[in-house]
Amino acid sequence: MPAAPPVTLGEGMTPLLHARRLGEHLGLERLYIKDEGRNPTNSFKARGLSAAVTMAKALGIGTIALPTAGNAGGAAAAYAAHAGLRCAIAMPSDTPAAIILECRAFGADVHLIDGLISDCGAFIAKNALANGWYEVSTLKEPYRIEGKKTMGYELWEEFEAGLPDVIVYPTGGGVGLIGMWKAFEELEVMGLTGKARPRMIAAQAEGCAPIVRAFEQHQPASVMWENAATVAAGLRVPKPLGDFLILSDVYASRGEAVAVSDAELMASCVDMARLEGVFGAPEGGAGLAAISTLVAAGKIARHESVVLFNTGGGYKYSEAWRAALDR
Repeated sequence: MPAAPPVTLGEGMTPLLHARRLGEHLGLERLYIKDEGRNPTNSFKARGLSAAVTMAKALGIGTIALPTAGNAGGAAAAYAAHAGLRCAIAMPSDTPAAIILECRAFGADVHLIDGLISDCGAFIAKNALANGWYEVSTLKEPYRIEGKKTMGYELWEEFEAGLPDVIVYPTGGGVGLIGMWKAFEELEVMGLTGKARPRMIAAQAEGCAPIVRAFEQHQPASVMWENAATVAAGLRVPKPLGDFLILSDVYASRGEAVAVSDAELMASCVDMARLEGVFGAPEGGAGLAAISTLVAAGKIARHESVVLFNTGGGYKYSEAWRAALDR
């Protein structure tokens, strides 16, 4: 089919900030923050949903639908509104209030589910066919990953046709990590990089860490995490659909999977704000806390270039931020 006219709200090309003060605090000379909170709807989810909605519109889809732990729903609703499509969203009833409000403001049909994103996924799968919904759930269609891989291409550009030594990525569904690895493979095939790749670090919360548990047990896939609970809503994914791909990429890169407590990730959010002026989401705090853990363990050296993906802004997480600042 001919090229589809892009449905865009100005996503991508987010800043790569040299976090000198934060790096000094952690003992790193070259720590960078890729601030995905600068995207439309305040998160990296804009990248993938722009691609998915672009293709849905080109294919004549009337309604898109997806389960979400939060930010994907806001992005889907915004891009659907821009494209003139309908949007059905299922999200946990305890999703941050600002995200629920955002989805409704964009005109989405929001279904609040008493449960986790896995329960929301079951709701969408059960109702999609009867209602004529086109599922844009994570890795159930081919386009969102294509949007996410642009993060890898941007890093290559920002490092002047190179790549960092280490990438730390907050991992819920993990499509961003998978997408970046795909970008690095494509760059190598095009002769734009060599075989050397960044070590990929999957950061999770202790209250929902299926990838970390599988990594520590040297397993190829994860098992369902029971009673998942964390203030980092985007990390509350008890069994990522692409777990085998996440783990394969982490193993291939000689990377790590690290879990941190909610107290640690929110304390790291406060450090990121006060030392660098970046008001990060709890998920970004998880990545920063994972870096601190790995530096302390001698697994990241002072001279290495390290990129932390702050996958969203903190503005939608007022409840978690209020609790952190009141401590």
